[in-house]
Amino acid sequence: MKKINNLRKLEKAGVIAVVRGDSPEEGKKACEALIKGGITGIEVTFTLPKAEQVINELISENENLDIIIGAGTVLDAVTARLAIMAGADFIVSPTFDKETAEICNLYQIPYLPGCMTISEIKEAMKAGVDIVKLFPGSTFGPTIVSAFKAPMPHLNIMPTGGVNLENMKDWFNAGVTTVGVGGNLLKPAENGDYEKTTEMAMLYLKEFKRIKEGA
Repeated sequence: MKKINNLRKLEKAGVIAVVRGDSPEEGKKACEALIKGGITGIEVTFTLPKAEQVINELISENENLDIIIGAGTVLDAVTARLAIMAGADFIVSPTFDKETAEICNLYQIPYLPGCMTISEIKEAMKAGVDIVKLFPGSTFGPTIVSAFKAPMPHLNIMPTGGVNLENMKDWFNAGVTTVGVGGNLLKPAENGDYEKTTEMAMLYLKEFKRIKEGA
């Protein structure tokens, strides 16, 4: 049930914020600003120093909130297990890795690997992947979703890279399950403007709700 519940949370969150940073403190402040703005899905990447520590602290400090916090830029099974032991609710990779898929399945944690072709998607799904990360999304655009779903209508997709406020509706209308967003959502945080980051989070959440309500 744990994996199913986490998959539901990912879909409900809609917008998964991809958080990077030069220090644990910067990364955590960015996450806190996002949560303050209403974002309920956060991917703490392992390009952030001590990412596992940040994940653990965020989960401990926000256990009463309905949010889901996972690990991104996970390149191998060792890093995946480190993230899972820290409490990560999901694992995201830039590419598909079979050993990482196996460790995630063992602990009943959703694994979202980056894929660019039907062949890669097929191999990922055979390994138990429930949501495929279409990466980088900017290489394709929303129109590719129907092409992938034609032979695999049951495919769940999360595009990451190139998703913004202007095209988010096009992605969801194309049939994606959720979207990964970094870029302009986290740009203010890179300059230490966490209040602006909260404002951006609110804008993304507002747009997601508008899309889901069919406005």
